[in-house]
Amino acid sequence: MKKWMVIVVGVLVALVALGAVKDFAIKMAVESGTQLVTGLKLQIGTFRVGIFNTLVDIRKLRLLNPAGFKDKTMLDMPEIYVSYDLPAIFAGKVHLKEVRINMKEFVVVKNEKGQLNLNSLKVVQAQKAGVKPSAQAGGKAPEIQIDKLHLTIGKVYYKDYSNPGAPRVMEYNVNINEEYTNITDPYSLVSLIVVKALANTSVSRLTNFDIKGLSGSVSDALGSAQKVTAQAADTAMETAKTATETARKASETIKDTTSAVGDTFKNVFGSSK
Repeated sequence: MKKWMVIVVGVLVALVALGAVKDFAIKMAVESGTQLVTGLKLQIGTFRVGIFNTLVDIRKLRLLNPAGFKDKTMLDMPEIYVSYDLPAIFAGKVHLKEVRINMKEFVVVKNEKGQLNLNSLKVVQAQKAGVKPSAQAGGKAPEIQIDKLHLTIGKVYYKDYSNPGAPRVMEYNVNINEEYTNITDPYSLVSLIVVKALANTSVSRLTNFDIKGLSGSVSDALGSAQKVTAQAADTAMETAKTATETARKASETIKDTTSAVGDTFKNVFGSSK
């Protein structure tokens, strides 16, 4: 194998290894950070951070219920996509240019003891206590800025195990597909998701859950909401066209880059026979 090919392969292997280590470290940080903010454990299936771009692709996320609930999952999120600001990260601030949350199911559960899983969320506990939520006693919300949030929610389920026999189960097709701007702390993000998921259901009435109180804490974000359902078809067509053109250009770029890299390494290291 020629020297330049060996070096290229070595660099690629190193980048893959570095990417795997980086993905694992950030995955652990996201899981622990989510637990600090929500009070609940987060499970992540796959987690990929771009090496040459500032994109994060997270798949198969589940926010788990606390102990004492038969249903393991509160939130089932097949995918979250994040575009982040790298210079801001280096400066110690979490600036996310765009976040897309695809939520398949939101499951509200009342267990045999009459306990509601929603009450385990830190934002709900803080609302009941009349204080601002924090990651720890005496602490404050982490610095975060989300410029644009695209939130989709498919279904909401309410499961009531408080009466003898089979649980009472209610299903709501909420089909939320909206965009929000300027989310300034992670607790507002959690509150927004809860409010939007339950707003068009009877869950708050059935459980005496104070959704109005929680709405007040995210009134600015709710005011920025824009429905995107009507634009979905046009956006999909435009995305398909863009993807096709990008693929064509990428193919041409790869050919040119490969040729250039080969010539460069030959000039620097010479050829090996």
